[in-house]
Amino acid sequence: MNSDIFDKCFNFVAADKLRSSGFYPYFHRVESEQGPEIIVNGTKKVVVCSNNYLGLANHPKVIEASINAVKKYGTSCTGSRFLNGTNDLHEKVEKKFAKFVGKEESILFTTGHHSNLGSLSCLVGKGEILITDKLDHASIIDGCRLSFGEMVRFRHNDMSDLERQLIKHKGNGMLIVIDGIFSMEGDIANFPEISRLAKKYGAKVFVDEAHSLGVLGVNGRGVGEHFNMEDNVDVLMATASKSLASIGGFIASKSKVIDYIKHSARTIIFTASLPPACVGAIDVALDLIITEPERRRNLMNTASKMKEAFKSMGYNVGHSQSPIIPLTVGSDMVAFKMWRMLFDEGVFASPVVTPAVPEGQSIIRTSYMATHTDAHLNFILEKFEKVGKQLGVIVP
Repeated sequence: MNSDIFDKCFNFVAADKLRSSGFYPYFHRVESEQGPEIIVNGTKKVVVCSNNYLGLANHPKVIEASINAVKKYGTSCTGSRFLNGTNDLHEKVEKKFAKFVGKEESILFTTGHHSNLGSLSCLVGKGEILITDKLDHASIIDGCRLSFGEMVRFRHNDMSDLERQLIKHKGNGMLIVIDGIFSMEGDIANFPEISRLAKKYGAKVFVDEAHSLGVLGVNGRGVGEHFNMEDNVDVLMATASKSLASIGGFIASKSKVIDYIKHSARTIIFTASLPPACVGAIDVALDLIITEPERRRNLMNTASKMKEAFKSMGYNVGHSQSPIIPLTVGSDMVAFKMWRMLFDEGVFASPVVTPAVPEGQSIIRTSYMATHTDAHLNFILEKFEKVGKQLGVIVP
């Protein structure tokens, strides 16, 4: 047994080994706005790892709205939503979001992580069941663990395995929790079948639209709209840190469900509310999702182009159906080396290694923006082809 609580900290050497090897990919200092090109440690890079899908994080109208909100409300609300930290801008944005996604009401949390943590932990109680996809986001898993319910998991997008769990737990209150778009794999949940099974066995469905809001559906409302089944989403979660160009998170559902969450979720009651600057940005970003649908079309055209180009090169892109395109490269060290070589070539990408992926199946996760130009995309492809061949990830 450790005699000092900090022994584990001083024995942690994994990051030191990567730093000394020159392959450490984390916590690099960005010195510019988050566009298709950024300045990292003083050097310009083309970004292929951002979640700024619609390119709104540096949109002039979004920036202006953020500044105006600070001028009117100051820098902080100085308290939780539950007490003194709710202002009229929070309420305006909540009503706008609920209307946008077709729900009766919504509540705005300080982060997307807090949205899942707070809502899941309070919605599911003792004797009730949370049924999650094995590749659901970590924030979903954390929320489930904090609840007093039992969490069970089904194999990724495997509907027979989902049905097995539903049969096993039939008669209990059940909540199926899924991502709309899975954040590492880039594939879309089989929502039509999930919805059918939920109805068959009396379960409710919670959809995390973090990566699908603004991306899927004619109007960008997510996986429910994508399949023309919006009414089948019982609870909808969406983060504001991706297409909405800010930070924060929404939960939207029936008014009584939201009222319960508002008075039960610890991450609402015991967390300071989202600052006005962030809320102002969300307000205008929602408008732009509606009024500038060409951004979504550009994004999906880009995703299609890049997926086909990577496949033509010989990359394994998995089952991606979205602007998230993972490239399987092999071992963790190959992923770290590839990240470094791409970085030196002017491309800023993301290595994803074990335990986030199975051993030997590490990926370079690429993701795209509506504001990537053809020049950016061709540059990215050129560098991935060069580095992939040098490392033997693709055949020369």
